[in-house]
Amino acid sequence: MGFDDFVRRRSTGLLRVAYLLTGDRHAAEDLLQEVLEQMYVRWRRIEGAPEAYARRALVNRATNRWRSRARRPETPLGAQHEQPGPDHGDDVALRSAVLDALRDLPAKQRAAVVLRYLDDLPVHEVAQALGCSEGTVKSNASRGLDRLRHVLGPTLIPEGADL
Repeated sequence: MGFDDFVRRRSTGLLRVAYLLTGDRHAAEDLLQEVLEQMYVRWRRIEGAPEAYARRALVNRATNRWRSRARRPETPLGAQHEQPGPDHGDDVALRSAVLDALRDLPAKQRAAVVLRYLDDLPVHEVAQALGCSEGTVKSNASRGLDRLRHVLGPTLIPEGADL
């Protein structure tokens, strides 16, 4: 498969992962664009599955953005964008609450939860994407789910549920 075919087939799924990692549509588009540019330059040298390479690059770049964001003050997302009103439906409010809760997770936990449960990858692929052991993935995903349960409540994420 060539680079163009890869982008056509996987860019939508990778954009979803980038969005879940960043919590912002524009930042996700920028993040994915940076990763695709990096991949284009290195396309012939990428060994193994290009999608796994892309996921790992997305996580690494998103983590670097979180680190740099922690070094400089940034305007909270709520102050930059309108918050959804009740007339948009309960689904929009729920989605916003979930994204806010994801945003508050530490980088490793967020990446593990996003890749494992929202991108529906098996533990060994998440471990490969994050460059860590399967036990670390399980631990980070479990801690992330516990924090989400605490913030969102057991109604949204029941105890014992393994998303």
